[in-house]
Amino acid sequence: MTSTRTAHLSPWRSVLASQETITAGEERDDASRQLGCTPVENLKDRTPATVSGVLRSVVLRPRENVQTVEAELYDGSGSIDLVWLGRRRIVGIEPGRRVRVEGLVCDIRGRRTIYNPRYELRARPGE
Repeated sequence: MTSTRTAHLSPWRSVLASQETITAGEERDDASRQLGCTPVENLKDRTPATVSGVLRSVVLRPRENVQTVEAELYDGSGSIDLVWLGRRRIVGIEPGRRVRVEGLVCDIRGRRTIYNPRYELRARPGE
């Protein structure tokens, strides 16, 4: 009987949940469907990883006289910073875009970061 009751309450949870909670769940589900991807919350420092998610922000930032493109990738479990050194712009790397990235995870000032990740642009919903 408890399984029926739990199943019956799940639609209410989605109605009462915040938009942020729903979005996080959708991102986690999408990222988990990507073969070989690791959730951001499970990434370890100094290990190679493949991560899939949506870009929340993208900025051009000078760093020690070197232009960089920096992006925040969110997969529903957490965020990771992506930094491409020596770039002013990367076509397709823009907020709201879904990407899959590969690279070496570093801990920079308490934030997970991948420098110069290999990336694959993924289709947006409806494309």
